[in-house]
Amino acid sequence: MQTLRQNYSPLTQASMPIALYSSQQVYAMEQAWFAYGYDSFALMQQAAWQMTQHIIQLDNQKYHARSNALVDFSTGSSVNHNKIYGHHCRQPLASIWVGHGNNGGDGWLIAHYLQQAGWQVKVMTVGLDIDSDTANDGSSHTLSDAIKAQHLAVAAGCSYQCFEHSGSIHSGQYSDISRASLPVAGVYVDAIFGIGLDRAPTGIYKQAIDTFNKCAKANAALVVAVDVPSGLVASTGQVFDCLAIQADVTLCLIARKFGLHTKDGMDYTGDVLDIPLIPHTVTESAATLLKSAHGLFARQKNSYKGSYGHVLIIGGNRVDGSQGMGGAAILSASSAMATGAGKITVACHQAFHGALLTSLPDAMTIDLHDQDSVKNLIKEASVIAIGMGLGRDDTAKSLFVCYVQVAMTHGKFIVIDADGLYHLASLQADKHELVTQLQEYSREHQVCLTPHSGEAAKLLEQDIKTVESDRLAAIKQCTTTYGGDWVLKGAGSLVLEQILKQKQVYVCGVGNAGMATAGMGDVLSGVIAGLLAQQDLEEEQRSLHQAVLIHGQAGDVLVNKESVAANRNHQLLIGQRGLQAQDMPAAIRHVMQLITLE
Repeated sequence: MQTLRQNYSPLTQASMPIALYSSQQVYAMEQAWFAYGYDSFALMQQAAWQMTQHIIQLDNQKYHARSNALVDFSTGSSVNHNKIYGHHCRQPLASIWVGHGNNGGDGWLIAHYLQQAGWQVKVMTVGLDIDSDTANDGSSHTLSDAIKAQHLAVAAGCSYQCFEHSGSIHSGQYSDISRASLPVAGVYVDAIFGIGLDRAPTGIYKQAIDTFNKCAKANAALVVAVDVPSGLVASTGQVFDCLAIQADVTLCLIARKFGLHTKDGMDYTGDVLDIPLIPHTVTESAATLLKSAHGLFARQKNSYKGSYGHVLIIGGNRVDGSQGMGGAAILSASSAMATGAGKITVACHQAFHGALLTSLPDAMTIDLHDQDSVKNLIKEASVIAIGMGLGRDDTAKSLFVCYVQVAMTHGKFIVIDADGLYHLASLQADKHELVTQLQEYSREHQVCLTPHSGEAAKLLEQDIKTVESDRLAAIKQCTTTYGGDWVLKGAGSLVLEQILKQKQVYVCGVGNAGMATAGMGDVLSGVIAGLLAQQDLEEEQRSLHQAVLIHGQAGDVLVNKESVAANRNHQLLIGQRGLQAQDMPAAIRHVMQLITLE
């Protein structure tokens, strides 16, 4: 559906911050609403009605996009768009798959409303046996909302089939039908599981999700998920065994779920449309989704390089005669420079000084192992960023401890990445005093740490699977254990930082899979350090989440044809495959220009 989705994506919602909530928080909102005396079934009807309107609109967009795009290659002429659905006069077809909970109830009501709108609808029930004698009797006031919805739809004439354990499918009359009778439809609606799922689907549900995906793909159908794609854990973004509904659009009820925007949620959710329904009575969200960096003030005319800070990059070592990691320091330095830092010095192995000056003649160099000189430079610098290509041997570990302690002594901003995080985890295991010192220091000074899941697992003495199963819990545990502000890198990177005297969690809503390449973390560290150095900026303008957003937006500039075309920077367009970290500084400069308020 990737190509099709590009043709009929819903209008992009404004890039304002969006509050994200856990399943438990959304459930609390619902219960608070019902405690006021509001009827739960009426709320279900309202939700289904609004979702139905979205589905009709989305189907119309898809229909016209596909009809305009189809060409008969044997003749070169356009195909009659009515043939898309096999009808001379188009009647939209929908296959709606429902489970037995309230999510399934939403699906039944959507089927009912679509049928009223003139659609041909087939409901596929999963894990639910319908007694035809009671399905038409909705008189009982003790029935659950889902059963009421089912009875209403069936009484109105909605046809249904039952997906059974064997994978066979039976009609409402329970007569066998062949696999050739699997639903043929232009729209597939997933209403199997809701936000309560917290484990891997098994048995009939596992088989149903797999069959749903195959049928939707075979029909080139628009896939719409009700609230959350079935198989995706709404609070964490986890998908078990790579099995969840592959949605094109998710219609999110009441409040936006955290898991839709991080980890596996990025691959299964598609576009998200909000259907608020009720007031948000939970005042504190789990996180905030951000999709654009804050605007920057134009610089004062009366300024000089010292006005914009001095960044000291410490890394780029050569260990035991190896080729070394000089490129990490170069990438960090060039990215710090691209953000507008006034002055850059790189403390790296002498073997890399020539390469660094060739790449960055604006930067200064110093020998990483000349401790006295590096200590003096730390006193002069605004920010130190340490760890990128530093190495993992005992000598590198000693340098890490020495330089971080000097930075704390002189009250410097500190950014720790890569091998620096490796040493910090080792020091924690050794119960070294630096860990406690750093935690105390971070209460008054900004310390930024930027692990990916593997590094976070080592820092927390956990396995990667545990970290990935609940990234929000992991980043909170990191800050509890070590102090400081954190980025947990990955799809939907998480940022936990103290901003405006309050701890905040942010989800980065920009960036792309092309950025999953070596050196991107070094680039991010440079952006963080470069912004921190510029004290002319306000706190939010040089915050950790600002750096992550600029980094992500720069990556998007390199792959987004529309963005590049709009700004006439075609030379920046690279695409996801082949995107390299060394491409980023030019894009970072471009983003900095776009967000600066003249």
